[in-house]
Amino acid sequence: MNTTSLFRWNKTPELFANVDPSKKVICINQGGTAAGKTYAIMQVLFVLAIENEGWIITVVGQDYPNLAKGSIRDSEKIVSETPFILASLDGQFNKSTKSYKFNNGSLIEFTSYQTSQDAKNGKRQVLFVNEANGVHWDIFNELNLRTSKKVFIDYNPNQEFWAHEKLIGQPQTAYFISNFMHNHFVSQSIVDGILALKEKDPMLWRVYGLGQTGKIEGAVFDYRIVDQMPTHLDKYGFGMDFGFTNDPTTLVECGVSEGEIFVREVIYQTGLTNRDINNLLKEFGIRKQDTIFADSADPKSIAELKMYGWNIHPADKGADSVAYSINLIKQFGKVNISKQSINWIKEAQNYKWKETKDGRKLPQPVDAFNHAWDACRYWALGMLKKGHSKNILAYG
Repeated sequence: MNTTSLFRWNKTPELFANVDPSKKVICINQGGTAAGKTYAIMQVLFVLAIENEGWIITVVGQDYPNLAKGSIRDSEKIVSETPFILASLDGQFNKSTKSYKFNNGSLIEFTSYQTSQDAKNGKRQVLFVNEANGVHWDIFNELNLRTSKKVFIDYNPNQEFWAHEKLIGQPQTAYFISNFMHNHFVSQSIVDGILALKEKDPMLWRVYGLGQTGKIEGAVFDYRIVDQMPTHLDKYGFGMDFGFTNDPTTLVECGVSEGEIFVREVIYQTGLTNRDINNLLKEFGIRKQDTIFADSADPKSIAELKMYGWNIHPADKGADSVAYSINLIKQFGKVNISKQSINWIKEAQNYKWKETKDGRKLPQPVDAFNHAWDACRYWALGMLKKGHSKNILAYG
């Protein structure tokens, strides 16, 4: 099993912190993008489950979509690439119970909690709170009280939260800061993208490059997270931004309901060819009559997707299209983002205005954390600028 320094630290944190190994240890993993935090912790959890008969290990996230795109996806990769872990399992991942069972009676379960009352149910030997800054303190506290051996926490430090206020510095808390340089398996293209943050914005570099605690301010858009898209939407359509190696291709569903914009992330993935995009559009139930506005800088991709039968058009971009389309969206107030839009929510937290060295904000956004937003802007340039309006049934 290929491991990193994060795996070794989480496996034996008492070697790196002044904690009593005979007592429960809280291992806090603060880090930047591509540090490998979640992957390393999941590797540790599998080893602990195999080494200790009958242990219950609970992995908790903000909600199931976050878990599915994070710790569950990592766990499936770990199992597929590690023969001794696969041999220790009593079957594959159970999608119904959202758990792995082991031949020795151990269990790794994935779940989320809406209230602290819900978190009072069940006890465990090990707890992992994934992206902990999305989980309320009261929920963590109830889970922690019912955990007997070890607690693992990971997060990107875009601002201080309860881990900094209540845990870091306590006797039984081990605290480790990591970044992409701790992960020697990360691809060069991802490294290049992270290094680019150094020139784009010092605070984004501090948080996502170095893994240091920051405070991301000056967000471009006000937003709120909603459970689902409304049933009926005006100005309904899709926006698409093309990417490949470093940047993802994104497709977003957008519309207006009662004077507010509602959006949903549909595709957010790197390495997609136009054939892949065509297949995903069909897989996700996009209809051939649905209108898609895409980045006009890639006319070849637009032409190829038209050949597949999609109703796709270039966004009408001008010299000031970024500022203009941002204002088109902002005139509707807060953007309502569906809670399933994991990557877009992260973008919303980090897409910010450029600043001068003395902190004065400039009327131009930082070119980072903007792939879903760019797709949304193309929808706005097509639907809001030209006044298209449809009142149709959304299927989100």
